[in-house]
Amino acid sequence: MPVISPFATTASSVVMTVSQLNARIKGLLEANFPYVWVRGEISNLRIPVSGHAYFTLKDKNSQIRAVMFRGQFGRLKFRPEDGMAVLCQGRLSVYEPRGEYQIIADILEPEGLGALQLAFEQLKEKLDKEGLLDASRKRPLPVRPQRIAVITSATGAAVRDILKVFQRCPYPLTVTLLPVRVQGEEAAPEIVQALRAVSTLKDVFRWDVVLVGRGGGSLEDLWPFNEEMTARAIAHCTVPVISAVGHEIDVTIADMVADWRAPTPTAAAQWVVNRLEEVERQLDDHAKRLRAAWIARLERARTRLAHAEARLIDPRRRLVDWRLAVDDRLERLVRAMTHRLRVWHMRSMHATQRLQQVHPQKRLVDLRTRLDLLSRRMLAENFRVMERLRLQLEAASARLESLSPLGILARGYSLTFKLPEKILVRRTSQVRPGDMVRIQLAEGQVKARVMEINQELLADLYVPKPS
Repeated sequence: MPVISPFATTASSVVMTVSQLNARIKGLLEANFPYVWVRGEISNLRIPVSGHAYFTLKDKNSQIRAVMFRGQFGRLKFRPEDGMAVLCQGRLSVYEPRGEYQIIADILEPEGLGALQLAFEQLKEKLDKEGLLDASRKRPLPVRPQRIAVITSATGAAVRDILKVFQRCPYPLTVTLLPVRVQGEEAAPEIVQALRAVSTLKDVFRWDVVLVGRGGGSLEDLWPFNEEMTARAIAHCTVPVISAVGHEIDVTIADMVADWRAPTPTAAAQWVVNRLEEVERQLDDHAKRLRAAWIARLERARTRLAHAEARLIDPRRRLVDWRLAVDDRLERLVRAMTHRLRVWHMRSMHATQRLQQVHPQKRLVDLRTRLDLLSRRMLAENFRVMERLRLQLEAASARLESLSPLGILARGYSLTFKLPEKILVRRTSQVRPGDMVRIQLAEGQVKARVMEINQELLADLYVPKPS
């Protein structure tokens, strides 16, 4: 039986280069392991200037190289460290130049503790080491806050709650709203910009305090107030800052860095109102104590005056002079008042006379007399007009009577109508012999038949009316 060496080649075998082999292995891995979840512990973490993160994931018995590119690594909420147990999602690939296979990570989460909570603890520890959480660094709040800057959403419930409390405040307030987003990736930069604007414009608006916050929500919703940029902007703000984020149980990095933390936005606004009420109570107490002190001082002065009066030697002479002076002043005052009353009486009489002259009753009498005169004139004028109109009517009636057809008929004329058409006959051509006609006289009508037609005017038919 022939012995075949494992290193021998045959005609049917294919010889690959190292690069070809690594390329085929890479293709097989990427095709069969597109995405995998791996649990392990981070070790040998290094981040070069490129910004990519290189590390090793290991357990008790094995390890695998991993890389997370700068884009995904920059979006992590926490800071990976050696020895941290994590869950990693990625795809398997082969780095062909060295023939090493590795996992290219897209998602990295701390195992057990959430990524956001871990990032919260890491940032809290970092800021604490820098001293930004020390109570000695925080500034005192104003004694009488009357000009307030509010940094929150213009459409959220927080601003409505804050303004509702301020509207009930009996003391004058000036509230400036700097609207920002309070949720999402754009929120933290807008909050930082608003805080910087407060520091820049504080001499213009003279703000006493800044309220920064929003209503409640999940840890993800409140995360803009756990960002490092937000915390540093609050710490560097030149106006005292009150943080009012979420509900009472919610605690953010902003709450720790701010000069004072309010459990809710409503509580922050109520603090301002309570502060003003406390100042007013203190002023009232000071006023009461000042008044009591002045009263006590006056009482002491009155007591000293009484003692001094008691030590006076025989003040009766002074009293006699004062009594005479008082009598003289009283007599002069009576004379002056009597003269003044006499003058007032004369003025009153003159005023009464003037009033009587313009009394409404007198004016009514004058107007009634004038009304009677005008009434008589109007009646006389009406009679004259009626007489003139009567004469005009009689003249018009006479003219009408002279123009009436009946008057003409009365003078002997007549009207002839052709029957049966009842057409007024004006010419001989309108009738023929034998036609029936109706003759209208001044008194009655005559029905006749045309016997003869003669177109000549017969003068002898006119018979003058006897005189």
